[in-house]
Amino acid sequence: MVTKNSAKIATTEASWRRIEPLELSPILQAALEGFYDNGFHGTSVRDIARRVGVTIPALYYHHQSKEGILLALLEISTGDVLARAHTASADGGDDPCDQLTNVVEAIVLRMTTRSRLAALEGEVRYLSPENRQRYRIVRKGIEELALGIVSDGVERGVFSVADTAETTRALLAMCQSIPRWYHAEGELSPEEVAKKYAEIALNTVGYKPRRKRTR
Repeated sequence: MVTKNSAKIATTEASWRRIEPLELSPILQAALEGFYDNGFHGTSVRDIARRVGVTIPALYYHHQSKEGILLALLEISTGDVLARAHTASADGGDDPCDQLTNVVEAIVLRMTTRSRLAALEGEVRYLSPENRQRYRIVRKGIEELALGIVSDGVERGVFSVADTAETTRALLAMCQSIPRWYHAEGELSPEEVAKKYAEIALNTVGYKPRRKRTR
């Protein structure tokens, strides 16, 4: 579970496009840097404690294990995305096109702005089956939200998709891959990447703008 002191997550319509600096505890911040630099397997509890400047027993007082630290970071990460995606969808009103555009933009903005945190999803394989299931429950919420939007768009005739489930998974996988190539010092800003990916998403679902009736 994400604790109330672990991070401040945006949940208002006005905030889903604004990515504020993430407030992590010193231990989680040090672990995030270590996992990003050396991977989960290559980062020891001693390394994390050294980065924070605490003893190993003091670290274990706050987190039972290195895996527990990873799980805490992953739950913060997925919880942040889910909250932003839901408020972005609500900001799109009743229009599937606006909803999907907003959701994709929200996910991409977060993937590019908090790329170190997003990159941790590649370390999920080190979680125990029980903890992996906890992570997947939150992750499933993002998929269900996107699937609902795509399915609604198909029913209304504004999207043309043969397989809504696989198309939705492809869209989310596309967004999830961003931390593998995106660099803040690159040519594209987070906002530009978000706009491009939203356009790709609409093309992927076969968006058909409704024609205005002429008298």
